[in-house]
Amino acid sequence: MPSNTEITVSQLSRLIGLPGAPAIIDVRMREDIDADPRRLPGAARYEAQAVPSWASQFAGREVVVVCQKGGKLAQGTAAWLRQSGVRAETLEGGFEAWSAAGGLLVKPDRLPVPDAAGRTVWVTRARPKVDRIACPWLIRRFVDPSAIFLFVGASEVAAVADQFDATPFDIDGVFWSHRGDRCSFDTMIEEFGLSCTPLERLADIVRAADTDRLDLVPQAAGFLAASLGLSRMFRDDLEQLDAGVTLYDAFYRWCRDATEETHDWPSRSNPA
Repeated sequence: MPSNTEITVSQLSRLIGLPGAPAIIDVRMREDIDADPRRLPGAARYEAQAVPSWASQFAGREVVVVCQKGGKLAQGTAAWLRQSGVRAETLEGGFEAWSAAGGLLVKPDRLPVPDAAGRTVWVTRARPKVDRIACPWLIRRFVDPSAIFLFVGASEVAAVADQFDATPFDIDGVFWSHRGDRCSFDTMIEEFGLSCTPLERLADIVRAADTDRLDLVPQAAGFLAASLGLSRMFRDDLEQLDAGVTLYDAFYRWCRDATEETHDWPSRSNPA
C-alpha cells in the first residue's frame, strides 16, 4: 500500500492527458536515462540535488516526482518540494514500475531543441481548423505542457521557423505533417511513441474530419462541425486554440472512458 506521499502507477495513468494532471518531474540519474531515455508523458527533467534552485517554479502546484525505483532521489526531492509549498508526491516503484506496467513513454529524441526557457516552440499556418488544434493539444497534454505555438501566414511558416528556431508542423514538405492518408496528428502519435487505444480512437476522428472522409467514423461530422464553429467564433488563433483544447479534452475522455455509454431519454421502453 502506498504512503500518503506516493501515487500508484494506476492512479497516475488515470491523470495523464487530463487538464488537471500533475506536473511530472524526472530526477533519474544520468546512467539510468542513458539506459532508457524515454520519459513519462509531459515529464520535465531536473537535477535532484539542485532542487533548492528550481523548487519555486512549482509553488502552489501538484507534482509527481519520478526516479528509477521511487527511492531516495524522488523521495528526497519531493520532501524538499513540500517544504517549499509544493504539493509533491512520488511515483510508487518509479520509472521501472511505470515501464513494467506498459505505461506510455515519450521518445525524447523526437523532441525539438527547447528554447532558453525550456519550452519547445512550434509554428504553423494561421486560422487552424482540425489538425492544427489536434497537434497542439497532443503536445501540451502528453509531450511538453509548456510548449509555445506560433500561428502565421502560410507563406511565412518556413521563414518564421528559421528566424525564431521554431519547428514547423502541418505544412507540406516538413517532418511533422501528413503522410499518405494519415494526418499530422497521426504522425505525432507515431513518432512520439504515444500509440494507445484512446489516442488511436481520437486519431480516427481527427483524420476523418481533417481529410473530408466523414464516413470513417460516426463522430467525424459532429467533430468537424464543432471545429468549424470554433473557427468562426474567434478572430485570435490562440483564443481559438484554448477553446479547442477543451473540445479535445472532452473527446479524449469519451475515447478513453465513455465509448460504451449511451443516452436515451425518454426511454424507448417507457415512452412519455
